Amino acid sequence: MKIRIGVGNVPERATPPGDPDLTRLVAELETHGVDSVWFSDLVSAPGVVDPLVAVAYAAGRTERLKLGMSVVVLPGRNPAVLAAQLASLAALAPRRVLPVFGVRPARPADRTVFPVPGGRRAEVFEEALGVVRALLTEPVVTHHGRFFHLDGASVAPLPTRPLDLWLSGRVPAALDRVGRLGDGWLGSTITPAEAEVCRARIVHAADRASRTIDEDHYGTYLTIVQDDADEDAVDALLARLRQDRPDVADPRTLLCWGWADARDQLRRYIDAGLSKFVVRPAGPVTSRRAFVEAFATELMPFENR
Repeated sequence: MKIRIGVGNVPERATPPGDPDLTRLVAELETHGVDSVWFSDLVSAPGVVDPLVAVAYAAGRTERLKLGMSVVVLPGRNPAVLAAQLASLAALAPRRVLPVFGVRPARPADRTVFPVPGGRRAEVFEEALGVVRALLTEPVVTHHGRFFHLDGASVAPLPTRPLDLWLSGRVPAALDRVGRLGDGWLGSTITPAEAEVCRARIVHAADRASRTIDEDHYGTYLTIVQDDADEDAVDALLARLRQDRPDVADPRTLLCWGWADARDQLRRYIDAGLSKFVVRPAGPVTSRRAFVEAFATELMPFENR
């Protein structure tokens, strides 16, 4: 399997509140030869740029760095406009654009920003995903569904190589959806043992749908708690994890406590069949450069060229 490890947003404590400071982030990652950078869809979070805008900005300042969006909330967006945006990004940064789609915002406060008919979010997601895929692969699309209607629609330029459309999620219905409709899976807040079960369920769902997902199209986030991590930020993260994963007895098991633990966890994820990873700090770091340098030293050797 082709093992690749990217980096999520790395906020620095010295950066003024609300300043995204993307210039230095992407420059550091490009300089160190990091595989990819990932931007989240967090509308109300200070200092977080819309993922499509961030990818466009990073595309103009880098030449090699892959550009990930995880996750882009799909229900509540116009899928035809989103397909046109992705087509434009793919033209600006060929073979570097990595979209991952999710059903709902991570923050409850953002959920009213992406309105859908009550109780229909999953249905809207699946139809919207089909519209996005059709527009990115077919010169002209006519579609009349429950939620979206297109007559002779097209986006240009069409990507010369179809974009892989990855999905997120960990509940059984979401994993089955990945097998039926997705080109890959990016998990979050799961243990290596859980990741192995999730991967097996996706493979089984793909088999039932007579589909095949590439064996190296399975991944997850790794969140690192460094020795100098801000205690308040870590406590807030653990509180969110307790809400998000009430089934986990100790939410600390969902984090990596230092680089040695991250290496151990990475080995276990790889043994579970995962090969794509996004590493992020548990909160603002003292030095972005030091974080990226440590990442390059501690984790990038796991990549196979």
